[in-house]
Amino acid sequence: MARRHSSEGAGTHRAPTQRQLRVGEVIRRALSDVLARGDVHDPDLARMSITVGEVRTSPDLRIATAFVLPLGGKDKETALTALRRNTAEIRHLVTRGMTLKFAPQLRFEIDETFDRMDETRRLLSEDHVRQDLDE
Repeated sequence: MARRHSSEGAGTHRAPTQRQLRVGEVIRRALSDVLARGDVHDPDLARMSITVGEVRTSPDLRIATAFVLPLGGKDKETALTALRRNTAEIRHLVTRGMTLKFAPQLRFEIDETFDRMDETRRLLSEDHVRQDLDE
């Protein structure tokens, strides 16, 4: 039995495989549907509209991290707390119709993509940066 030897250190990251991307997208759609329909029995989640921007899965597909953001970016911590409090029910609802060997453990994080885009726009609009770009 041959072993794979990797020259990469433990701190480096590999690009996700096609399978990871595909499973992540399936979970993202299912999670979005569950949250949009209000299937979770939680009053905090019922009154919020939550966007699921991306779901990243671990290489073994046992952990799925969902990057979420409440509509308008308000009450981020309340949304995150409510999602984490209802993880078991959400996991059941999301994986109910999937044909995966294991139902992945769901983790929730705030999606900071929009904040990073705003910061990039701000940096690009600075005079000394614009001067370099215009040259």
